[in-house]
Amino acid sequence: MSMNWSQLLSRKRLGTSDHSTSSATRTDFQRDLDRIVFSSAFRRMQDKTQIFPLSKIDYVRTRLTHSLESSSVGRSLGTLVGEQIISRHGLTENEASDFGDICAAACLAHDIGNPPFGHSGEDAIRHWAETANYGQQRVAVLQGSQREDFLNFEGNSQGFRVVTRLQNRDNPGGLQLTCATLAAFTKYPRESCIGKGRFDGVSANKPGFTAQDQNNFTEVAETVGLVRRDPVLAIWHRHPLAFLVEAADDICYRVIDIEDGFRLGHLSFQEAMELFNAVLPDSTKQNSRLSRISGDKEKIEFLRAKVISQAISEILSCFLDHEQAILDGHFDHPLMSQIPHRMEMDRLIEVAHERIYIAPEVIEIETAGFQVISELLERFIPIIDDVAEHGKDASPRSQMMIRLIPDQFIGPQGSPAEDDYTRLLRLTDFVSGMTDSYAVSLYKKVTGISLPG
Repeated sequence: MSMNWSQLLSRKRLGTSDHSTSSATRTDFQRDLDRIVFSSAFRRMQDKTQIFPLSKIDYVRTRLTHSLESSSVGRSLGTLVGEQIISRHGLTENEASDFGDICAAACLAHDIGNPPFGHSGEDAIRHWAETANYGQQRVAVLQGSQREDFLNFEGNSQGFRVVTRLQNRDNPGGLQLTCATLAAFTKYPRESCIGKGRFDGVSANKPGFTAQDQNNFTEVAETVGLVRRDPVLAIWHRHPLAFLVEAADDICYRVIDIEDGFRLGHLSFQEAMELFNAVLPDSTKQNSRLSRISGDKEKIEFLRAKVISQAISEILSCFLDHEQAILDGHFDHPLMSQIPHRMEMDRLIEVAHERIYIAPEVIEIETAGFQVISELLERFIPIIDDVAEHGKDASPRSQMMIRLIPDQFIGPQGSPAEDDYTRLLRLTDFVSGMTDSYAVSLYKKVTGISLPG
């Protein structure tokens, strides 16, 4: 069984049976991008860590700027691929820009579910679920994917929740994005509990949706015609454009982190230049152009643009070479791992790990963030449980503290859900949706470190 492009580019929107509303000036996939841009979850990424938490330097990238840059690269990749796919398959109903817009929208949302303080935020939630006094007890009573949703908490799964449930929460399907965009967004089309080592390939590495959201993703997968990998477990082969979304992210964080590292003094100009030149096939030609650029900052910016352009070209060729295997579900590797300059691109991330990610300002804030998130979860879940079990007879402290949580993260009219799983999900929705600054502020208040005003 093979996937086909006509179905993969489905304009059907999750949660609605309304027909396409495309116009000559604004397509369904462009509407997807607009809905993401105007969502509150997207705006909150301006105060969420990319690499340097709570940075006072306005140049440094946040989740928001990283997502915008990834979206730009994704649009280029998608459009270039679209031109070739349309020619190969005679897709008269689609434009190359459709491919670009799907990738741009999916890239724009790819980090929208990440908790505060970068990947340490994900680690903090997993650690809380596995070892915290109260959290461990509460998670231990769950089974299967419901339990793994917390033990293996993943920003990608949370992102799917954000765009399909938490944003525009009164709508079935949340933002009601097209199934094509949602499938391209989902780099890991699997539930959280599938058995360790049972499935190979990059798309099986992490969960892509929670147990509560499995029906939503199943609808997406069936609509666009993803190939199912198991008759019982919820796991599929990737949408082909998800490989381009992953590649756009891979390009950006490798290249951009080196540029940020240089700007903050963790890498010298010479080191950054050599790393970038190694990716370029004709560095002599670049050096001729560099001699006409006066500032070191501007030279690194020029090389950054050239490296991104080179990576896009190589990713394009790689995707087209493996297109049929991707459609058949026989190719399941990051495109970045297959390109000619893969070793030089991997060296960028190796240097970032060696010199940038371990910078004191990164480690110190992420360590504090780990404490902040764990403490918020550990303090709030007993409060929610107390109110759920005793209602108006809950302790005065519980009745007071639960007012710090918006009703949407508790339940209708502020009444917590009866089942343990939903209560825990809503709490992690609340905490993971916080900005870095808000999480720190709330932590200080509930621990008595600071008082309002």
